[in-house]
Amino acid sequence: MAQPPVIRLHPEDSVVIARATLLPGAPVGDNVLATQRIPAGHKVAVRAIAVGEPIRRYGQIIGFASAAIAPGQHVHVHNCEMGDFAKDYAYGADAKPTEFFEPAATFQGIRRPDGKVATRNYIGILTSVNCSAHVAGVVADMFKRNPMTGADPLSDYPNVDGVVALTHKTGCGMTQDEPLRVLRRTLAGYARHPNFSHVIVLGLGCEVNQIGGLMEEQRLAGRLKSLDIQTVGGSRKTVAAGVEFVKDVLAEANNVTRVTVPASELTVALQCGGSDGYSGVSANPALGAASDLLVRHGGSVILSETPETYGAEHLLTRRAISKEVGEKLVGLMRWWEDYTRQEGAEMNANPSPGNKAGGLTTILEKSLGAMAKAGSTNLVDVVRYAEEVKARGFVFMDTPGYDPVAATGQVAGGANLVCFTTGRGSVFGCKPAPSIKLATNTPMFKHIEDDMDVNCGTILDGDETVQQAGQRIFELILRVASGERTKSEQFDVGAAEFAPWVLGATM
Repeated sequence: MAQPPVIRLHPEDSVVIARATLLPGAPVGDNVLATQRIPAGHKVAVRAIAVGEPIRRYGQIIGFASAAIAPGQHVHVHNCEMGDFAKDYAYGADAKPTEFFEPAATFQGIRRPDGKVATRNYIGILTSVNCSAHVAGVVADMFKRNPMTGADPLSDYPNVDGVVALTHKTGCGMTQDEPLRVLRRTLAGYARHPNFSHVIVLGLGCEVNQIGGLMEEQRLAGRLKSLDIQTVGGSRKTVAAGVEFVKDVLAEANNVTRVTVPASELTVALQCGGSDGYSGVSANPALGAASDLLVRHGGSVILSETPETYGAEHLLTRRAISKEVGEKLVGLMRWWEDYTRQEGAEMNANPSPGNKAGGLTTILEKSLGAMAKAGSTNLVDVVRYAEEVKARGFVFMDTPGYDPVAATGQVAGGANLVCFTTGRGSVFGCKPAPSIKLATNTPMFKHIEDDMDVNCGTILDGDETVQQAGQRIFELILRVASGERTKSEQFDVGAAEFAPWVLGATM
């Protein structure tokens, strides 16, 4: 059955979304015709909107008219701007008991000696400082399959998913308070991550982020091997020592068996990047439906990207299990307002050029669509960047909106799988956690199908409901957690995307 040319999300909305490019004269609803070309995914007014009047999508305010808007006109950055409006936080007003499934779903995971469950089985090489990044990369490269000859150093270890070096651009020339604590918390989260069977950390020796300090502060003694280049005697000797360490642990790392475990052992990071006007209509709500299923099976989901929740936080505080949890989220928003003000920026600077080309106009609009990834269950906790997630259910983690930095914090917090929605076509991996990528629309999915795992454009095409797509995503989550490889894994994406949040001055 042919779909209508526009998508209306709420009866009170003053705009609708073009399902495909609309030409002048196309019907857009309410007996209104488009008066100009409307790009696919962009907004068109269905009634007159006066200067200063709120513009509504999802039944919520996404901005204010900066010029008079006539019915049928394109609504975007040229006539829609940010503005202040009152928010009713109504802490806990919409919280309700979670209806858990019995029996819970299961998957085939790797149970570690400490009781945690892995979805992958890597050997990790971390760096305390950028100065040891090259050495770490050389060690990891020694265990990569040669694409020319086909030689595979790990061929005798089929249960080892790989040896991965996660390097970064900081660790020295930094202030020794919160910036250092955040870096160490991030590295420690990866050092403890169940998807690593063994971890070695490589340093230079004279950096601010001393390995000894990292291990003492984060109580990592006995959990990982450490080497620094200056003590060992240079780069080549450190490479040799690192390679020897990996060789020594390969047999032990390979000695794992996947067993049946409950879905409650899954913690899924929710991400969106390269968003478009369809993100809040198809992929994000579908992922939200999958998130609800996982939570109802006892698992956890982590929503992040605080600047991309700005303006919609009052809808999340209504779902908080307590006023204290809700106030934590509001406190983050105040911190980000101060932070951007100090940097001479503003929160509405967040939508990227690609977001705007895809139809998103303000951070309010982007946030309302982004938060749909977290479904409808209770907000059970709010945590700092890279802090371990202990609560079961829907948790919010403070992170920037930049996807690699946000996902790095989520994985450090314990996420053992990532779900990443995209409308423009973000290609992303996040070792050691597998990353499932969900396309918002069918044309983009077909255009870069080698990078996309799920097409949620079926919702726009009328072939599937949001709930049906959510069920399909949930089932894929279980299969990927059990070992099925994602598109990013097939292309070996995910090491370069490791990006701890860099705070403070570079000295």
